[in-house]
Amino acid sequence: MCGFLCLCHGGKPRRCGPAGAVRPSGHRRHNALFRQVQRGSGVPVNVLIRPRFGDFLYTEPELEEMCEEIAAFRDLGANGVVIGALTPDGELDLAQMRRMMACAGQMEVTLHRAFDMTRDPFRALEDAVSLGCRTILSSGQAANAALGAPLLAKLNGQAAGRIDLMAGCGVKRTNIAGIAAQTGITTFHTTGRKGSVDSGMRYRKEGVSMGLPSLSEYELWLTDEAEFRACAEAVHALGTPGAQA
Repeated sequence: MCGFLCLCHGGKPRRCGPAGAVRPSGHRRHNALFRQVQRGSGVPVNVLIRPRFGDFLYTEPELEEMCEEIAAFRDLGANGVVIGALTPDGELDLAQMRRMMACAGQMEVTLHRAFDMTRDPFRALEDAVSLGCRTILSSGQAANAALGAPLLAKLNGQAAGRIDLMAGCGVKRTNIAGIAAQTGITTFHTTGRKGSVDSGMRYRKEGVSMGLPSLSEYELWLTDEAEFRACAEAVHALGTPGAQA
């Protein structure tokens, strides 16, 4: 169960991030998957670094793990990393962010949706700018980017070109134009999926789960090429220089 997420420019792939099994966001990435995407896509690859499900309050061992992964993907030739860490009070953990960014070296750094869990998104944006992050991935602190469009518009105005805002979560070919019109954002993140695909297993063991109990053992979540292409075309249709999806 592996796919990949891309940012597109002019309807063509520009950046890729290994998506692994397309399950609830944020689980460990693997070198083999990275190399597979790198070979198959032919575009720069940005890698999500997140050691587990759940919140963004990380222990020292978890931080060490993330730093090692960042360094490893840097050495493998990744274009960038997608990271984030919070304090117990819902602010960006600047010390942990700086430590991870030091490991990233010259790679691009995107602040992931830990941003959407911050107490004050306007302060968090300024912190991200001061850290030197290139992009913030956000749903506007809402259940999806369409619902978060009012806040995304304010954040995009505050950013004023100092940092890119990337709208993500629930982004589809049917709502890209609307989100862009409401927010002024022309960069989008999508998994490009439509729904689950039934497993090919004929024998299905009942009462035993190898994953999260809330998820079916026999549903596969995969990137849908047609949906993904349609999203890229929707962004291209915006006619805005630098538009990405």
